[in-house]
Amino acid sequence: MTIQAYRAKILHFANDKDPAHSARFEEDGLLVIGPKSNSGAKDKQVVLAIGNYQSLISDICAQYPDLHVQHFPDRIIAPGFVDMHIHYPQTDVIGSPADGLLPWLENYTFPEEKQYVDVEYAIKTARFFIAELFRNGVTTALTFATSHVASVNALFEAAQTLDMRLITGKCLQDRNCPVGVRDQTEQSLVDTEALIQRWHGVDRLGYAITPRFVPTCSDAQLRGAGELAAKYADVWIQSHVAENVDEIRWVKELYPLSRSYLAVYNDFGLLRNKAVFAHGIHLDSADRQLMAQSGAAIAVSPSSNLFLGSGFFDFSEADSAGFAYGLASDVGGGTSFSPFHTMLAAYYVGRASVQQGSHLKKGLSLSPQHLWWQHTVGAAKGLGLEGMVGNLAVGCDADFVILNPQCTPLMARKMERCSNLDELLFAMIVLGDDRLIEKTVIAGQTQFQRSGT
Repeated sequence: MTIQAYRAKILHFANDKDPAHSARFEEDGLLVIGPKSNSGAKDKQVVLAIGNYQSLISDICAQYPDLHVQHFPDRIIAPGFVDMHIHYPQTDVIGSPADGLLPWLENYTFPEEKQYVDVEYAIKTARFFIAELFRNGVTTALTFATSHVASVNALFEAAQTLDMRLITGKCLQDRNCPVGVRDQTEQSLVDTEALIQRWHGVDRLGYAITPRFVPTCSDAQLRGAGELAAKYADVWIQSHVAENVDEIRWVKELYPLSRSYLAVYNDFGLLRNKAVFAHGIHLDSADRQLMAQSGAAIAVSPSSNLFLGSGFFDFSEADSAGFAYGLASDVGGGTSFSPFHTMLAAYYVGRASVQQGSHLKKGLSLSPQHLWWQHTVGAAKGLGLEGMVGNLAVGCDADFVILNPQCTPLMARKMERCSNLDELLFAMIVLGDDRLIEKTVIAGQTQFQRSGT
């Protein structure tokens, strides 16, 4: 039985606390990981113990007398980040200029996604995509593929090889999109069911029924997706909602009798627990209530929303309504794979004042702990994976990162002046990028190690 122990500073979260004050920090901590049971080394690697080094070490050594403790005195161990919404086929679309969402789709996204009919192209991008996630400390992701079955298989196979927890699905779109990415309606549903049966629940993989968004899916396709969601209640659903005012206007033209954009999904049986909708910027109070009642979650994508000029997610209204949400990069509309960039963008969005009718609603300052929580525990909760990923509590999967807070001269200088946990976390959010990630561990195995360390 393989047991590993790490001594370092450790960041983790108390699940029963307010997200703004949920972080726990061990200045001299001990993390012990190993198989979930005594069945052997192939069993799932989980957290066996976590806490203060001096308090734990005697009991741990008595239990595992041959244990070697790896010591990282100047490093921080933290939960791996969870990305609630990202597009792996848009890896090469990142940084493309456009006037807004719809022109961006037409000029960059659809032309790029056409190339995923090529199996080798899909395989090469899938491998790069996962490597880039690990390089940035992302250990769990809910991601779009394209409408091509090959793109789904390529991503699942790449994730399975590395024992990554990943959820994806074939993009459903049978109208209002160009030839080359457009589905045949019935075949798209047949393919979706076959992919569910092949991949869902295999190792650490999950399937998501994936209508791109309402304008690109016919009634028949949305209805079929809803029927599959009812048949396979444990799979995920992912799509987009209320991202852009032009998109909302388009949905209203297509479904004039529906109360709202979100209500269209509800009408087709696609609003339920384990359903994740990206953006949700322009929801009204009735929509927020519907979100809370359904158990669905919003993937907040602040860098994408800023880049495309879509608007500002209202964190305070989301908290008041009580629905789940978490952070997401939304690459390639999002401008970085880095969770630090995403957290900083969320801080900017939270601070922004929002016009509500004739009133100007002042923004709020999201606490550093809350920002970090949104990209770990909160995102895991939104995916229905709380207690499995996004934290380092006993029983959680052994997915974590080792951070180097001296990774740049400015970061090292700032660390000397941090007098409390909020200052420490905020400094990493503001100044951090992929260089902060020294090591990424997936299911107990190192899958990324920064060169020179």
